[in-house]
Amino acid sequence: MHPKNLHKNGYPMDTLCQTYPALKSFLVRAKSGNTSIDFTSPKAVKVLNAALLHHYYRLEYWDIPDGYLCPPVPGRADYIHGIADLLKSSAQGEQSQQGKDQNVRGLDIGVGANAIYPIIGVTSYDWSFVGSDVDDVAVKSAKAIASKNSVLAHKFQVRKQLNRASIFNGVIEANERFTFTMCNPPFHKSAQEALSGTRRKTSNLTRNKQKRSGTKFTDNRKQGFGHRTSKLQGKNAAYQGKDANLNFAGQANELWCEGGELAFIQRMVQESVSVKDNVEWFTCLVSKSAHLKPIKTSIDYYGAAQCKVIDMGQGSKLSRFVAWTF
Repeated sequence: MHPKNLHKNGYPMDTLCQTYPALKSFLVRAKSGNTSIDFTSPKAVKVLNAALLHHYYRLEYWDIPDGYLCPPVPGRADYIHGIADLLKSSAQGEQSQQGKDQNVRGLDIGVGANAIYPIIGVTSYDWSFVGSDVDDVAVKSAKAIASKNSVLAHKFQVRKQLNRASIFNGVIEANERFTFTMCNPPFHKSAQEALSGTRRKTSNLTRNKQKRSGTKFTDNRKQGFGHRTSKLQGKNAAYQGKDANLNFAGQANELWCEGGELAFIQRMVQESVSVKDNVEWFTCLVSKSAHLKPIKTSIDYYGAAQCKVIDMGQGSKLSRFVAWTF
């Protein structure tokens, strides 16, 4: 993890319970003897997130509707710290002191119901944010988080993207300036692919849980996936089902789009040309390293002056984001 990541040493469960007592009822004893939570339980993961955001980021209120993405906070923090490093290496960053700059303004494309990036950016660096989303429920939830936390007051606003075919257009106003944009794009190509990913993650979590407890693992995929099977009810429906609102659940627009991650980012690069005078740095997470070459080709084709790839890592998981400027 990034050296400035507050979560690089793990979760201090006892301390978190002291500052956020609701977490205590979700604690379990892992096979290692350490205190943990059941990461296959969506309620436990949600409460852990609330505890982390309360303890480390001074939030008084945080909640998300059922079926919406509940993000892992440590990995999301690394993206923010990576952007801070990017800005520090540029003229804008050199003007900041100790990584904080009230003049830095970010745009989070697809802010989601959880609003995780603005929360971390505002409280860690004193940046200001605009978050945009196409989903009415996500916009309402993010606005509630913005309005119910004094630490976010006057620092975070949420806008509805009315045109699902647009990314920046319709959100960035004519004379508006942003230091950077950021995005965690939908990476699946279809609803079926997203559903398969959900099944795979559930199986992996169950396998790991049963290994820790010493019980035999049964592959749920071979038995119809039981009560955890999620059903996509329509193109933009949430993942539904009795226990389907898992910690990695999400709405269709959060999980997939036509063409998947690569097509979305290439469309973002193309559209960035029309707002190049409004934004200093455009950035976007890239989940698949194989997509980097065609993305760089698109960035070069549309005449960007610079393109950078910033690598990040959480344990054995490697991730990165791409950044370009005109």
